[in-house]
Amino acid sequence: MNLIPGIRATGNALAAEKVRLSVVAQNIANAHTTRDSDGGVYKRKLVAFEALIDEAKEPVAFNHSKKNLGYDARHNGVRVDDVFDDTTPGRKIYNPDHPHADGEGMVEMPNVEVAREMVDLISASRAYEANLSVARTARQMAMKAINLGR
Repeated sequence: MNLIPGIRATGNALAAEKVRLSVVAQNIANAHTTRDSDGGVYKRKLVAFEALIDEAKEPVAFNHSKKNLGYDARHNGVRVDDVFDDTTPGRKIYNPDHPHADGEGMVEMPNVEVAREMVDLISASRAYEANLSVARTARQMAMKAINLGR
């Protein structure tokens, strides 16, 4: 029994969810930022994940049958493929005293909805916790396997 590939996949997922948590925190922090470093209104950031798949280098017997030899595609978790801007337009509010108001007194706000970000934050946090649980269980299994030989 080889636990290393599973732990590697869990580590990849932990790293990806950490990025997602950081992006969600950045979105919440900028929920009222009407000018970013580029001079435009802040745009909500989204994270795209990509599956990591490695082709096995050696033949693997499927269903424990020597007749059915093939190459096994092994799933190694996920990674962050891209962090990109959400193109949904932000709402406009009337505030003629705001320094970024246009000629009609309208200010374009970021397209960040804090409630949606909190849902994403909880989802990413739960996924992170689930992957930590997998890592802990794999460690416990390895320790029990080591103790069997004693």
